[in-house]
Amino acid sequence: MKRLLDSELIYGRLLPVSEPHLVGRYNKALRAFGLPETKLTSFEIDRTGFSPQIAEEIGDDDYLDPNGVNRRFIILTPAQIDLPVVHTQFSNTSELMFEFMSANSRAINALTIKDVIYGEIEDSVAIVDDIEDLLSINQVQFRVLSAEDVVGKAGELRMLVDRLKKEPDAWRDNAMLQRMVDLAKVTGDIRENALVPDAVVFRHNAFWTSHFGGLYVFVDERMTTVVAHPQAPGFRRSRPWQVSYLSLDDPEPVFRFLAESGRLDLPRASWLEQSGYLEHRADMVLRRLMNRLEPERDLNAIDSVWVQTWMHRNADMVNEEGTYPFLMAARRAIAQSGTLDIKEVKPDRRFLVVRAKPDHPDAWLTNRLISDFVPSDFVSRYVFNKQGFYAEYQDYTETWRDHVVATMRSTYLKDKAGFRLRLYGLKD
Repeated sequence: MKRLLDSELIYGRLLPVSEPHLVGRYNKALRAFGLPETKLTSFEIDRTGFSPQIAEEIGDDDYLDPNGVNRRFIILTPAQIDLPVVHTQFSNTSELMFEFMSANSRAINALTIKDVIYGEIEDSVAIVDDIEDLLSINQVQFRVLSAEDVVGKAGELRMLVDRLKKEPDAWRDNAMLQRMVDLAKVTGDIRENALVPDAVVFRHNAFWTSHFGGLYVFVDERMTTVVAHPQAPGFRRSRPWQVSYLSLDDPEPVFRFLAESGRLDLPRASWLEQSGYLEHRADMVLRRLMNRLEPERDLNAIDSVWVQTWMHRNADMVNEEGTYPFLMAARRAIAQSGTLDIKEVKPDRRFLVVRAKPDHPDAWLTNRLISDFVPSDFVSRYVFNKQGFYAEYQDYTETWRDHVVATMRSTYLKDKAGFRLRLYGLKD
């Protein structure tokens, strides 16, 4: 993993934590979760407060995600809102954290001046045994705590203030007044500082989860669609009038669902010719074929002349595999007619020539699913499914790892936003 770390392809853009008071606050949250305190004097955290260094120290990558649901979080600073989420079992954890932190920014700003915020993103299930458990999660609620109980004390003070305003004789209750003074010493003036998060319930919409070998849930008005491996417990077992089950092993019905539900940009010149999408796919295919035929070849040293020579020398193998000739034929057809008849394309190749519709709310999730059917494109795999990329990277040879990292540096890492906009039409 050293290559990935050095290139910031894993655990990149995390927030360093080294100030003693912040390390101390983090330890308070760890203790509250029943976890051992860290002995580290510095570490890095993501948006949820997950730290790869602490995970290594504890020996548990899931220390903030013990059952794969009810994800824990630790907020030391409002700046965490701009960080990625680098370890999660649900693709929408990052989005939910962003929504929570955005909706409660005033409270988080005020609380983190003097305290650490921690808690759980509570689902309606405590543990996931089958698909039905996942489908029962319609919304989540943030259970918010703080080490010094500033949140609880602010809530209590707000209740006492309301009582003082509404009960005519409440001002005579000296014990209550003294309690308000004591609470205000901790919370400050709650009329000026919003210390209690108001928005804590959020909708749990379409998502991917690592449960059962990887599973997708898409939510439409009249039907929920599950795309998973048929071996997943609960697959096609219940509610056929509400839930449609599609197999990750069968590309044709998955493609049909994405197309008919309006989630795909079908192959048209309007976006393909400007994006260089087909050329990118073709380049990825050739790199895989070269590595398959010559696994110890240093592909970082090759140039276009070498590639052309290699293709001529191995034309039979390239044609027999078929993917590169298909992409070149697709490019010619689109240049001539402006479109490609997708019905004439074999199901296992249709995902090569489409992308998610950029303005659809499920665009990132759809691109993630597309990447499952295009294993040769490790760049797209990294962009949309880092967990899948890391798992596959473990099985690469040292030579291929070196080339993959070098390719990521020269393509995606050079200009992430520009790359996503050009190839996938995504503006953020």
